[in-house]
Amino acid sequence: MKYFKLPDLGEGLPEAEIVQWHIKAGDTVKADQLMVEVETAKAIVEIPCPQDGKVVALFGETGDIIHTGEPLVEFKSDQQDDGGTVVGQLKTAEVGSATDHFIIGAAPSSQQAHHVKSTPAVRALAKHLNVDLEQLTPAPGKQMINADDVEKAAKLQQTHGEAHVLKGVRRTMAKAMALSHAQVVPVTLMEDADINDWSPDTDLTMRLIQAISKACKKSPNLNAWFDGNTLSLRLLNEVNIGIAVDSDEGLFVPVLNNVGKRPLKELREGLDQMRADIKKRSIPPAQMQGATITLSNFGTIAGRYANPVIVPPQVAIIGCGVARDEVVARNGEMEIRKILPLSLTFDHRAATGGEAARFMAALIEDLQSA
Repeated sequence: MKYFKLPDLGEGLPEAEIVQWHIKAGDTVKADQLMVEVETAKAIVEIPCPQDGKVVALFGETGDIIHTGEPLVEFKSDQQDDGGTVVGQLKTAEVGSATDHFIIGAAPSSQQAHHVKSTPAVRALAKHLNVDLEQLTPAPGKQMINADDVEKAAKLQQTHGEAHVLKGVRRTMAKAMALSHAQVVPVTLMEDADINDWSPDTDLTMRLIQAISKACKKSPNLNAWFDGNTLSLRLLNEVNIGIAVDSDEGLFVPVLNNVGKRPLKELREGLDQMRADIKKRSIPPAQMQGATITLSNFGTIAGRYANPVIVPPQVAIIGCGVARDEVVARNGEMEIRKILPLSLTFDHRAATGGEAARFMAALIEDLQSA
């Protein structure tokens, strides 16, 4: 018997959720036949059969979380094991060892979660009260889930409805925000840009991208990666801007690479294509990696200023709020001008307040040029 294990799907992603099986136990399959669709933090990925054979068992059901390296399918085949395929590996091995490891930053796999520590009586109580033990953790200082834990969960469920575990993009976002909170020392600087002289057809996002690229040249410490473990700062030559994109599934941050050397029309076409791919959940994982600085244009929805969250190893993120008409003093007179609110959050471990202020000044200077 041979086991096909969930492969690294391209970016070191630690886990995937089974979306849909296209085979079942007992099927005879051919190499490259569609086997299963899984959802990672980045996209929905189709995994083909690695070779001809008969399906003996499937390890996981729709909605289950499987870690990289854990078995997906058991095959019976007369073919020689070639050691791997495009997306994974076939191994002649016992299943048990594959499910005993722990991956930092990953949710417990559904296979691991079935081993919740509780007594038979507590499991029976949970079944009677319709409480999912996999969603409970023991009380502080306790090693096992007890009857009180189950009864409290049942009461919450009756009062407020069932809690739903975050999956896919939202789970990844939650972990990234927690990592940022634990590691980054954030400071936020806020200022306004007068954009009253812009042409009415100005593309706000592209204009911001152009200004960010120029500001990075004035203050390169903000276009960098910082390693908090070694306290090392890597200044980066290219400006690769992550663009925060809101979706029903959660927050995506596709990356526009080398923005300082590409025409704005090309960048706009690239961003539009990435937005379309996000909507279809088909964006390549490579297009979600490598950002050196991030832009959150939340002002397309609502809000003036914010303290946007930095995702390590990046050092800075720019927030753009809703442009507004405002009465301002100009040449000793009062005028109504179009004002764009800006927020810059930076990691104070890697950049000084002066460097951040110079970045903001350069950003505003470029935005205020007609």
